[in-house]
Amino acid sequence: MSVSQALPAPGNTTTNLDFSNYRIGPRDELIVEVFGAPELRREGEVDAAGNLSLPLVGTVVAGGRTPTEVAGSIADQLRGKYIRDPQVTVNIKKAVGQTVTVDGAVRDPGNYPIVGRMTLQQAIASAKGADDIANLDNVVVFRRVNNQQMAALFSLRQIRAGRVTDPQIYGNDIVVVGENATRRFLKNLSSVPLGSFVPFIF
Repeated sequence: MSVSQALPAPGNTTTNLDFSNYRIGPRDELIVEVFGAPELRREGEVDAAGNLSLPLVGTVVAGGRTPTEVAGSIADQLRGKYIRDPQVTVNIKKAVGQTVTVDGAVRDPGNYPIVGRMTLQQAIASAKGADDIANLDNVVVFRRVNNQQMAALFSLRQIRAGRVTDPQIYGNDIVVVGENATRRFLKNLSSVPLGSFVPFIF
């Protein structure tokens, strides 16, 4: 896999995603089915608070959870009261709130929802910004385009200075902020208690 200075937008194949680990967000449309109980089938939209309303069950928290986790919660609500051993499936009909993974030298790595248009700076800001040991000239964005994994290297320093365009981030992108080796060394050194012996190899 080669690393370039730019990335194309995701291809149409990104609409056919594996949603097993997808974190549901507001306005996502879900299909809930219960095996052997077609009358309980429901298509619904997750509200702004991340909740989904279902017959018999009532309100279910869906936001920030995977389809499997939501299915398990629904099954727990149905079990014993209405169905002895409910087999529930939750599928994504329409994914509105897709996510970006921000990792590396940031203050709070994790998966963050993309609402509207998001740029690289905004994605890093979602993770509470770059860490003290970050190498702002070594930010890599990974993206799958037409079933091919691609990557591009960006300089957050140049973007902040307005010298280069702040690239758009799409759902399922992975942003990795590199570390500055010298800053990492100095940070580790500062955590060594005074009077401790620190070996140096020349």
